[in-house]
Amino acid sequence: MNYVLVLLLVGVVILLCVFVGRLSEKLKIPSLILFIGIGLLFGEDVGGIEFDNYAFAETACSICLIFVIFYGGFGTNFSAARPVLGQAVVLSFAGTALTAGALGAAVYVLFNFVFGAGIGWIESMLIGSVVASTDAASVFSILRARKLNLRYHTASLLEMESGSNDPMSYMLTMLFASLLAVEGYGGGEAVLLLVCQVGFGAAIGVGLGFAAIFVLKKLPMSVGQGGTIFLLAVAVLAYALPQIPSVASGVAAISGNGYLAVYICGIMAGNSGIGKKREISKFCDNLTGIAQMMIFFLLGLLATPSRLPEVMLPALLVFVVLTVLVRPIVVTGLLLPFKAKFGKIFVVSWAGLRGVASVVFAITATGMIGADALPYDLFNLVFCIVLLSVVVQGTLLPAVSRGTKMIDTEGTVMRTFNDYGEEDNIGFIRIEVGEDHPWFGSRLKDAVMPKEFLVLLILRGGGATVPSGETRIEKGDVLVCAAPGFRNEDDFGMYEEQIGARHKWAGRRVRDLDLPEGTLIAMIRRGDGTLVPRGDTVVEKNDTLALLRIRDVSDSGA
Repeated sequence: MNYVLVLLLVGVVILLCVFVGRLSEKLKIPSLILFIGIGLLFGEDVGGIEFDNYAFAETACSICLIFVIFYGGFGTNFSAARPVLGQAVVLSFAGTALTAGALGAAVYVLFNFVFGAGIGWIESMLIGSVVASTDAASVFSILRARKLNLRYHTASLLEMESGSNDPMSYMLTMLFASLLAVEGYGGGEAVLLLVCQVGFGAAIGVGLGFAAIFVLKKLPMSVGQGGTIFLLAVAVLAYALPQIPSVASGVAAISGNGYLAVYICGIMAGNSGIGKKREISKFCDNLTGIAQMMIFFLLGLLATPSRLPEVMLPALLVFVVLTVLVRPIVVTGLLLPFKAKFGKIFVVSWAGLRGVASVVFAITATGMIGADALPYDLFNLVFCIVLLSVVVQGTLLPAVSRGTKMIDTEGTVMRTFNDYGEEDNIGFIRIEVGEDHPWFGSRLKDAVMPKEFLVLLILRGGGATVPSGETRIEKGDVLVCAAPGFRNEDDFGMYEEQIGARHKWAGRRVRDLDLPEGTLIAMIRRGDGTLVPRGDTVVEKNDTLALLRIRDVSDSGA
């Protein structure tokens, strides 16, 4: 295909994903479902694009998953998760292994005695391993979008469990896929694989995490550019370095778990004292959104709807067993020793959404063992399971949380994320004092200002003064003030309006302008300066107006 047509297709797909993401907020359903739908729309049965390149899909999805897992670690607030750290670790590792084993046994029974498919234990355990982990991106997006603040630190538990259980699922997937794909692969190689996966992955993750934090704290790097790019490079290195021993030795078993290293790096960086974490989180959030779009679009493109009916019933039964039996039993058995409440156990059980990681692991396993190694196509089987999980569990999670009285209305779920800004975060304001300014000539202690407002510095005559209450404000002073920063930027949008000679607003006072409802002029850039407009301010030719549009109630999802 011509690269111009490829770029055209990519642009159209991204635009469609953006629009359907907005639509999902209105419909109150997870956006990932609609991303899959776009992939199906462009696929072989509908759009005519024939795509069955598992190697390309594995590479693209693996790269995307790096950033999803890194952000899963970076965005988790370790302080908020500390009360449930033990529970999260147990669920992430023991819970994932038990889920894979129990589901594998169930798959063996279902496929052999219900469907008569003649499947072996290793193949059954492979299926259980691929879908054993929960999906951090899906859980994060639902908690954020619905603002589900759950009682008993349940949101933190879900975030940490879903962000950290992918490495265990990946290790088990690689183990059983290797047993199927490599002739003579035995117990010794399996033990070596597990030891190397954990050992190399954890060691490199911790080492790179400490190194990244040291560099970001010591070097005067612009976090908005260099710092963010630096962290993304660290994430890529964390994934690649653990696998170098395998490349160098030629022995597949001597390979570290790159996803484990990436997650450790992410959680260390996100919970360190580096600056501008909120800005980095915003960038990573957007990047992760693009990665999810890519993965689920490729998932829909790779799937063939005409072949799905043959796996729909097995996938439905596997999903029901996993959701109704395996996950609840495992979660209950692991959380009861922590004296967890029934409502918490129920919500954690229901919130075990399958998603991005299961898709990538299914593609990886299919590439290793071949599409015909199992009685049912592994990829299509996992596709249906993930689709059912996102549709059913994702859509009903808010209702389940309300039904079990697990909603905490006194706090905010955003505190569990590292990009949450506390209300007392400080913003700095610059005020120029002229003769018409109400503070001109007043002592600082007599100036009328909000109690949260503090004048930190006065710039006067080329020098700087730290003021006291007796300091008198003079003409030409520049006041550097501090005030609590506003942290709900998502509730409004800002755009610019250029005023030309023929613009309908040129020469008119601000109070006379026919501004759209919910819109106001926040600032006017005129020449080399800026001014905050009043009602009698006249808009002049060549002005640049910064307009603020407040989102209405229907847009805000209230």
